[in-house]
Amino acid sequence: MSGLDAPSIALVGAGAMGGALVRGWIEAVRKGGGLTLTVVEPHFDPILERDLDAVGAVLNPPEPGPVDMIVLAVKPQTFPSTVEATRKFVGPGTRVMSIMAGIPIESVQRALGVQRVIRCVPNTPARIGRGVTAYVCAAECTAEDRQLVEQLLEPLGTVEPIAAERLMDVVTAVSGSGPAYVFLLAEVLAAAAEQEGLDRDTAMRLASRTVAGAGALMLETGETAGELRKQVTSPGGTTEAALDVLGGNGGLAPLLRHAVSAAAARSRELGRG
Repeated sequence: MSGLDAPSIALVGAGAMGGALVRGWIEAVRKGGGLTLTVVEPHFDPILERDLDAVGAVLNPPEPGPVDMIVLAVKPQTFPSTVEATRKFVGPGTRVMSIMAGIPIESVQRALGVQRVIRCVPNTPARIGRGVTAYVCAAECTAEDRQLVEQLLEPLGTVEPIAAERLMDVVTAVSGSGPAYVFLLAEVLAAAAEQEGLDRDTAMRLASRTVAGAGALMLETGETAGELRKQVTSPGGTTEAALDVLGGNGGLAPLLRHAVSAAAARSRELGRG
């Protein structure tokens, strides 16, 4: 086995999320990281294909061999159709890291005949190294397996170990799907500004830069969201007038609770299905 210094990775699926993961690894390889990459994807994005070629990755090998880590980044619904091809990467020391929403560790163990399985929930800001990836390990995983997982996830942003697998459906609903909620906030904020008279391009620039800047401020100051919100909200001012609406009955809090609950329930359904 090649060990932790230069792990061999086989990524199965290089769509939106797999692509985000592998871009983080491409950057790590460019900076001198020792991992070797094999990528299986029927419909490569041409730019990603070129970037992978540039770092010496092997694409869609006809005769795969065992690797240290298989990373499953296919949609949960298509997983059964990839099992046979994925098994060719399995050797005695292989671990599997799955980022498939909802699919429990036990299902992956059974399908691939591998006990050392890690279930992860990354998110798309991983593409620029600003993601957050939560993970949980099967009981059979070793301390070295955890170290390898963290090593692979670190180029993508923050890494969060989770105490129990049953919590991964909630993690999926919050950080996995969460970027879409934030993008929707920017969209609807821009649409509201347009309705109040701003032209479309200016409205979108103001809304998207505001959302991005607020997120960056929260990260870089280390202050809580609540503290930062209070700093913007003068008594009797314009922000307070808006927050009275957002915080009222049928406002943002119950709506987001309902949304997260729906996403978590769908994650559990995918696991059963």
